[in-house]
Order: sequence, then C-alpha cells, then structure tokens
Amino acid sequence: MKSIVTAVAQLFVKQQQQQHHTCNINHNLTTYCKAITTLSSSSFRNIKSMSMSKPTSSPSSSSPPATPAFSFQVASRLKGLDKPTVWHEFSPLANEYNAVNLGQGFPDWDPPPFAISSMAQSIDPSFERHANQYARSYAHMPLARVLADDYSARFQRTVDPLTEIATAVGCTNALYCALQGIINPGEEVLLLEPAFDVYIAQTKIAGGVCKFVPLRSSTRAKKKKKNEDGHDDDEEETSVTANQVFQLNMEELENAITDKTRAFILNSPHNPTGKMFTREEMLQMAEIMKRHPQVTIIADEVYEHIVFDEEKSPHISFATMPGMYDRTLTLSSSGKTFSATGWKVGWAVGPEHLIHAVTSVQQWVNFSAPTPNQDAIAQCLVKAREPYLGYASYYKWVAEEYKRKRGLLCDALREAGMEPIVPEGGFFIMTDTSGINVPEEYLKEKTVAMPTDPMPRDWALSRYLTKEVGVTAIPPSAFYDVENVPLAKNLLRFAYCKGDDTIMEAGRRFKKFFGKDKIV
Repeated sequence: MKSIVTAVAQLFVKQQQQQHHTCNINHNLTTYCKAITTLSSSSFRNIKSMSMSKPTSSPSSSSPPATPAFSFQVASRLKGLDKPTVWHEFSPLANEYNAVNLGQGFPDWDPPPFAISSMAQSIDPSFERHANQYARSYAHMPLARVLADDYSARFQRTVDPLTEIATAVGCTNALYCALQGIINPGEEVLLLEPAFDVYIAQTKIAGGVCKFVPLRSSTRAKKKKKNEDGHDDDEEETSVTANQVFQLNMEELENAITDKTRAFILNSPHNPTGKMFTREEMLQMAEIMKRHPQVTIIADEVYEHIVFDEEKSPHISFATMPGMYDRTLTLSSSGKTFSATGWKVGWAVGPEHLIHAVTSVQQWVNFSAPTPNQDAIAQCLVKAREPYLGYASYYKWVAEEYKRKRGLLCDALREAGMEPIVPEGGFFIMTDTSGINVPEEYLKEKTVAMPTDPMPRDWALSRYLTKEVGVTAIPPSAFYDVENVPLAKNLLRFAYCKGDDTIMEAGRRFKKFFGKDKIV
C-alpha cells in the first residue's frame, strides 16, 4: 500500500505543477483518477503531508546527520482549493470508460469560417491589422470600439471605449480582476446556487466570504388527483422549463445581505440551470440593491446570444435596470458565441470607476489579453451582425442551432427515464433523475473530489452512468455549498454543445441500457 500511495503522491505533486485546464485530458490524469478512486479524503491528506515529512534517521551511528527535507505548503488562501475538483474526476473517468462526455461545456467543433479567416488576417502583416505586439492594457482599441457600439445600443446610453471597456483573457480573468479590485478580505459576495465553481474559488482567493442563496426547485413530478369516480388522474406537469422550476426567493436574497456584503454575482442565462431571469425578477433585484448601496453587481452574461425565445424569454442585462448602470459590471466573452473557447477573449463593460478596479489589477497580472485574439474577435463581432446561412445574422443562426441540439438531448435523456428541465438559454440541461435507481454499491464509493461523505446521490449516479452506460454528466452538487448539497440529489447537468452524432450516440446508449427493471 505504501508504494501505491507514494506513486500517487508523486503523480499529484507533478500535476499540481502543471497548468490545470478542463479540456486537457491525458493519460496521467486518467491514471491519477484510477488511483484516487480507492482512497479516502483522509488518505489524500496523508499523501500531501508525505512530501513535507522529514526523512527518518538511519539506525547506523556512523551515518551523518540527516539534512532536513525541503518543506513547502501552498498559501493559506488556497486552503481547500488545491484538492481535485469535479473536472479532475469525471473527465478522466469518461476517458477511461470510453464514455460519451456530455459533462464539460465546450463545443467539439471549430469556429465559423469567418472567425478562422479573421484570426489569420489578424496576424498577417499584409492586412495591416498591426496586432502582433502588446495591446493597450485596458483593451485593444479596435475591439473596444466594436464593444462600445454594441453595448451603447443595448444599454441605450453612450459607452466610452476608452474608459468603460476592459478586455481580459476570457471572462474568468475579467471576473478575477473584478473581485480582486472590489473585495477586501472578510467582505462578502452573494452567490446564487447552483453557482459555477469558479465564482466560489475566486471569491476565496480574493479573501472574500461566499454567502449562498439557493434557487429553490418547484415540484416537477406529475401530481395525482382523484376524479369523480375516485380514480387517479394524471395532471399535466406545471413546471417543465428552467424558468419555472428554479425560483429565487427575493426575501431570502435580501436577508442574506449584511453590512459586509460588497458584491452580488448574477449569471443570466444561468449556468448550470439554463434559467433566464425575467424583467420582473430583475426589477425586484434592482429594488433590493437600491436599499443596499454598498453592493456592486457583477453580471456574468457569457451566454447572452444563446437564447431560444426572444419574445417570451429575452436576454436582459441587469445594467439596464433603473439606477443600476453605475453599480453594475457586465462581463461576457467570445468563446461560447463563436465556438472558440481556446481563444480566451473576454471583457468587462461598466462605469469608469468599476472598469478602473478591473484594469488596476490586470495591469499587474497579465497586462493585456493577446492582441491577435482580440483583433480577430473585433472582426467577428462585426461579421456576426451580417446575414449567415439563410439567417438574419450569425447570432440568429447560432441560437437556432443550439435550440435544435437542445431538442436532440432532451429526446436522448427521456430514453433513460430522465425528465429534462428545458433551459431557456445557454447550453446545459439540468435533468430530473428521480426515475433512476442508483445501485447501493455506488452510493458507498469514496473519492477525493466528492463534496460530502457519504457520496451524494447525484455524484454516485454520474459515476454509475459513466461506468455502466457509457455517458458522462456533471453532478450539480459540485456547484452547491455543503449545506445545500441535498438540493442536487435528483439532478444532473448535461451539455448539448456537442456534435449531433455525439448526442445521438448518448441516446442510443441510454436506450440500450435502461429497461423497466432499472427505471422506477
């Protein structure tokens, strides 16, 4: 056992030195996942401490005094953040079992042709784009001007490209700079659960304290009622969309605000639920924020163009709510819209004082986002307004394409006896899994990344589906605070930002595996 633990320890130390990225699935990570599956969390802590232990002295009196081992510990602000995550567990597990991976949220196809040509032009001197050297720290001006035009039209106000736009290495980098520039140690950040795990980690790294407000799930199961003959009648489901199912209690939100609250991260369209907050909900939140002027709103809108019903459920920017522009930092990026997540171009839009908070950090971190990437996206944003493949614009086409894929995945999930909670935007589906039996042996498993002990039902179910069915989802308990993990027990998150063949293969595997004996 000692040799196994030592080997895992060495592999862990090696991997901690590498840059973690959820798309990098390799043999070492798969091997690591196999090993840690059999270890408890306490064993993992022992592994980490082994590298700091002093060597034992030799019993020989003639041996020279042992040299103290080099002692290293990560910074205390990373406590709990240096352990394996849900991504470290399920991506290698999917790879090991040759599963259809519907867990991670990145497209498995290339950007549109106009995006590829835009990138080529950005680095080719013959096009005189002048984009091969450092960009201005705030933003590459061609991109800043295009963004200012877009947001001026959306916000119905003039957005200054010089002082009210900041670009970054993806939305994640923009959020990091924002939290570092806004939050003081000990101050609180409001998060709506389920919350994208990056929000939690970056709040902690900034020295902040996460305050969680869960989106409460309304009843999704079919209800029974007695008819006049005394028999049960099926009543139609009243909540089948993410907007209907995931509800924010406004009183609960306001009760979570204290004198220490400094920021509120609002994500719409919401990951992982696919909920889009309505204008009425936005107005209610704005009224609450007016009563608490110390709170800055950070609006994450990376899925802004992937919306499926612009009339009934349009995308609404919180910055457009009365009195909210001067208190709102709007974040977005190009990766989701243009299927170019590896280009990592994100931005922040807002009043000068909030943009200054972002750029004051960025100038000392990465200084600027890569100029060719920014320049290419500046061209893409202009071309995306033009007609594309028979649609009025590329934006219209991409929304319809994801809507179609959403339908494919909904059909596939029903093959397994799951009921999709249909999203209004984004490219994730939260699914009601209460109709599936989880084998007891999976509930008894222990892994380092699991959020609670015993293993949550959704975590065990995702492992079961990966190993036995060959389809991988992400357990939403990864996006909840420990106290609220039970809210995720009957849910799984699936991504439909995948090729049609991939989604349909998942449906075939579901149909082949699930029979009446395995569905409640």
